[in-house]
Amino acid sequence: MSDKVRAELAPTGVLHAGINLSNFLLVTGRTADGDPVGVAPDVAKAIADSLGVPVKYVTFKSPGELADQAGKGVWDIGLIGAEPQRAAVMTFSAAYVEIEATYMVPTGSPLKSIADVDKKGVRIAVSARSAYGLWLENNIKNATLVPVSGLEGAFNKFMEERFDALAGLRPGLLKDLEKHPELKILDGKFTAVQQAVGCNKPAAEGARYIAQFVENAKKSGLVAGLIEKHKVKGLSVAPLA
Repeated sequence: MSDKVRAELAPTGVLHAGINLSNFLLVTGRTADGDPVGVAPDVAKAIADSLGVPVKYVTFKSPGELADQAGKGVWDIGLIGAEPQRAAVMTFSAAYVEIEATYMVPTGSPLKSIADVDKKGVRIAVSARSAYGLWLENNIKNATLVPVSGLEGAFNKFMEERFDALAGLRPGLLKDLEKHPELKILDGKFTAVQQAVGCNKPAAEGARYIAQFVENAKKSGLVAGLIEKHKVKGLSVAPLA
């Protein structure tokens, strides 16, 4: 541990960790004081402990709002999905966990597979600026992608305007399916969201430290233990880089 690493990652003597509250797999509750509880906050706390500094959580309603504050002194590390658009303003570790993203469609839909969805005339609702939404922006070639603010907003758009498909994280779609048995989830995935730890550019030594911390956390069983601790279904430990 060099003084420069600590200075880059916790320049105030406190590690300010940006946490996305909209990911219900990684943030599963709140303390009596309002701090987030879950895998992501615990990973941030473990990083702070390794640096020998306290952690302070800086919460955001969406990953896009977190990314908007990169380089502005609001947070020192940010725990969100690593996507090319975000990598332009943040330096990411490899993923520490992965989450499958797929589509929900009405029962009886002609869309039977993931490959069927990217066709002309198909309308896809998606939560705006989500990691999987950014992936779709980069990869959908023929279908019409309609970003909507928030998970609930995307679901309502899909239902009320009879869209052909709703893009989402499989665990969240499974919850929707419990309330709407007239829908179905397509087999397979169009991507696996890579949940990573980002830091502000150009903190090169700090970024290398975070990258190594994440690899050690996966290899040692720390990440697997946190998934088990919080009883989260739908998360898997990401492969070693």
